[in-house]
Amino acid sequence: MAIRVYGNRPLKTLAGRDTRPTSSRVREAVFHLWRDRVAGCRWLDLCAGVGAMGAEALGRGASIAVGVEQSKVACQTIRHNWQRIAHEDQIVRVLRGDVRRVLERLGRGEPFDCIYFDPPYASDLYLPVLERIDRLRLLAPKGELAAEHAASRDLPDAIGNLQVCDRRTYGQTAIAIYHLATGD
Repeated sequence: MAIRVYGNRPLKTLAGRDTRPTSSRVREAVFHLWRDRVAGCRWLDLCAGVGAMGAEALGRGASIAVGVEQSKVACQTIRHNWQRIAHEDQIVRVLRGDVRRVLERLGRGEPFDCIYFDPPYASDLYLPVLERIDRLRLLAPKGELAAEHAASRDLPDAIGNLQVCDRRTYGQTAIAIYHLATGD
């Protein structure tokens, strides 16, 4: 499967169905919603797959992109894709491991302006990861988090200080966008 991101740049993908890239329709919709947020932002891509969302963010001027993925091969692919797109003034980091554990390490750093979370739709990661993001204060005060999920699955309206500010559905895919309730 061929994936192209901002500027018509091709990305390397993985064979098989273990990694499901975010569709171009959903990517375009998210970046349309976040069009004024991405340039200069700190981007966190959770369950990053081949890094399409982070690559798109880098292409649109994110200053930092951090990707978290469990698969060794996927991490290598993300590094390859991001290094091809990033400019020398952009910082890219790819962290391998269980997203719940990696978040604990990230909690010691600066918060992120944009967080994209796209776990396998049937996983049990949604609540534990969203709870950790809230507890560790990984979302910047004016930041937003987009959780991609199956349209047939409901995500809560609020998790700690994270509160849904928008919901969108694109066929069988849905996005719940959270912000900090105290960051209005």
